[in-house]
Amino acid sequence: MDADRELIERDIGAYLVAHEHKELLRFVAVGSVDDGKSTLIGRLLHDVQGVYEDQLEAVKRATTMEGAEVDFSLFTDGLKAEREQGITIDVAYRYFTTEKRKFIIADTPGHVQYTRNMVTGASTADVAVILVDARLGVLEQSRRHAYIASLLGIPHLCVAVNKMDLKDFDEGVYRDICADFSRFASSLTFKDVSYLPISALGGDNVVSPSPNTPWYDGPTVLAYLERVPIADDENLVDFRYPVQTVLRPNLNYRGFSAQIASGVVKKGDPIMVLPSGKTSKVKAIDVYEGEIEEAFAPMSVTLRLEDEVDVSRGDMLIHPDNRPQVARRVDAHVVWMHERPLDPEKTYIIKHTTQAVRVQVDSVEARIDLETLQEVPAESVHLNDIARVRLTCHRALYFDAYRDNRATGAFVLIDSLSNATVAAGMIGKSDGVQDLEQALREVRAGSAIAPKTQVSPRERRERMGQSGATVWLTGLPGSGRWALAYALERRLFDQGRTAHVIDPFRENLDSMISAARACANAGLITICAFPSKLRSDRDRVRERLGQDRFIEVFVDTDLELCRERRPDSDFEGFEAPEEPAVRVDLNQMRLERAVDQVLQALAAAGQFDTAS
Repeated sequence: MDADRELIERDIGAYLVAHEHKELLRFVAVGSVDDGKSTLIGRLLHDVQGVYEDQLEAVKRATTMEGAEVDFSLFTDGLKAEREQGITIDVAYRYFTTEKRKFIIADTPGHVQYTRNMVTGASTADVAVILVDARLGVLEQSRRHAYIASLLGIPHLCVAVNKMDLKDFDEGVYRDICADFSRFASSLTFKDVSYLPISALGGDNVVSPSPNTPWYDGPTVLAYLERVPIADDENLVDFRYPVQTVLRPNLNYRGFSAQIASGVVKKGDPIMVLPSGKTSKVKAIDVYEGEIEEAFAPMSVTLRLEDEVDVSRGDMLIHPDNRPQVARRVDAHVVWMHERPLDPEKTYIIKHTTQAVRVQVDSVEARIDLETLQEVPAESVHLNDIARVRLTCHRALYFDAYRDNRATGAFVLIDSLSNATVAAGMIGKSDGVQDLEQALREVRAGSAIAPKTQVSPRERRERMGQSGATVWLTGLPGSGRWALAYALERRLFDQGRTAHVIDPFRENLDSMISAARACANAGLITICAFPSKLRSDRDRVRERLGQDRFIEVFVDTDLELCRERRPDSDFEGFEAPEEPAVRVDLNQMRLERAVDQVLQALAAAGQFDTAS
C-alpha cells in the first residue's frame, strides 16, 4: 500500500495503468451466524489499509464491544438493523487492492431466511471463504452454505477455522474440524479445498503469520487469496457469443455486438449461427481502439462475418465443431427469491444470456431440505427455497450445463406482470450427446410444445378478488329459481363482484356444463338455473366442474304453490338434493334473505378475498 501511495504521488497515470491490468478476484464470505465473517473482512480491510480514515473514525465511534477499540464487523454491517442485531442481513460489497491482485469481497448473511441474499453475493465469486467457529465445530449451517457454494459452481473453497484464540490455538481442535469438514466436502464439486487456522478478532493468520500457531506453516488468508489460481477457471474452450445487438452505423458496416460469454474467437474462424444453423467465417473483430486479431471471454467486441447471414438479438454464434445444447425443455435448480411462491399454473419470463422468452414450469421435481441437504417432494417453491424443476420454454435456449459453463448455464425468472425477478436458476447436465441437426429442425418447425395459459387461477383471483365457481340452482318449475338467479347476480355486481347468469336458450345439459366451466375458469361467479331433475345429472355437473367450484342451491318451494304458478308444467320425476350447500324456501322467506344465504355459502367456500 505504501508503494501504491508513492506511485500515486509520483505518476498517477502509471498507477492507473498498473491497477487496470491486475488480476481481479471475487470472493464471498459465508458461514453460520456469529462465525465472524464480517469481523474477518473488517480485519482484512483494516490490516491492508483498505479503509479510509473517516470510515475508521466512524467505526471507532460506533464500537460498543467491551474491551475493543474497533469492532471490525461494522466495516461491512452498514444497515441500521444489522448494527442493532449484530447480524448481517444484506450483502455488503467491499473493494481493496494489493500489489498482486484486485479484490471484490461479498459479505453474505448466515441466516437461512436470507438464503437469497447469500446466493446473490456468491453467484459471481471465484472463491468462497467459509468460516467455522473453533468452539462449535462444523454445524448444519456450515454444511448448508458449503453446499450452496458448490451448487453455485464456485471453484475454490477456503475453510477458515476462526476464533482459535478461544481454544488456546489448540492444534488438535483445528485438525479435528478439518477432518470433519473434509468428510463432508468430498461429496461436493469444488476444484480444491484449503484450511487455515485464524483469529479474525486478533488478526492471527489474516494478513500476517501468527506466532500463536507455530504448528501451522500454510498461507495467511491474504496470501491464499493472492495465490489461488483462477486463470484456468475461465472457460476458454467453448466459444459462446450471445448476440446483444446488430450494429449498423452505415450501409457499408454490419456487425454483431456482445460480450463473449466463454471461449476464444480469432479472425478467420468458422462460425455457426443458432438457431438457423447457417455458417460463415469471422471477417473482422472490432473494439473501440480498432480491429484486433483475437478476442476471448469476457471481452466485449463486435464481430463482422464474411457472408450476409440473418442474425438477431438472442441468437448465438458458436464454432461449428463445438456446440451447446439446443432445447426448449431443461432441468434446473432454482433459488426462489420472491415473497410470492412459485405459481405452476402461470408462465414466467426466462432471461438467459441475451434472450428473454416465456417459460412454463412443467413440474417441481423436488425441494432441497436446507437442514439435511436431501431432496424432498414438493408441489411449490417459496421464498429462500432451493428446488429442482423442469421447465419448457416457448423458444429454444442454447446452453451448457452450469457446472461446465456458468455464463450459458445460468438464468433468472421474471414475473411477467410485476417484472420482479423471482428466481435465479442453474441448468443441469443433460443426458448423452445431442443430435443438433435434429434439435434445430424441431426448433424451426415450432413443434413439441403444448400451449399453456399465461394467466393462472391465482393471478385471476388476485386481480378479481374472487375465484371462479358455479351456483347451480335446482328446484321444481315455478319455485323461483330464475328470480333468485337474477337477484343474486345483481347483488354480486353491486358488491363489486363479477357474476353472470347463463341463459339456457336452446341448450342441453352438456352445453350448459361447458359454458359454466368456461365461465368459472375465467374467474366468474356463474349462476345456472337450468332444469336438472335427476341427482345423476347434478352429480355429472359437479364432477365436470370440481367439488370446490360447485355450489348446489335447492329452491325448496311448496309443491302446491309451484303448481299454482306453473299449471302446465311437468312435476313428475324430480329428485330433491339430499345435502345441498344451501336450502331456501321462497314461499317462507323474502328473496333478499335467500340471496344472503347463497352469499354466505360462497364466502364459506372461500370464493371471496376478505379484503374485497
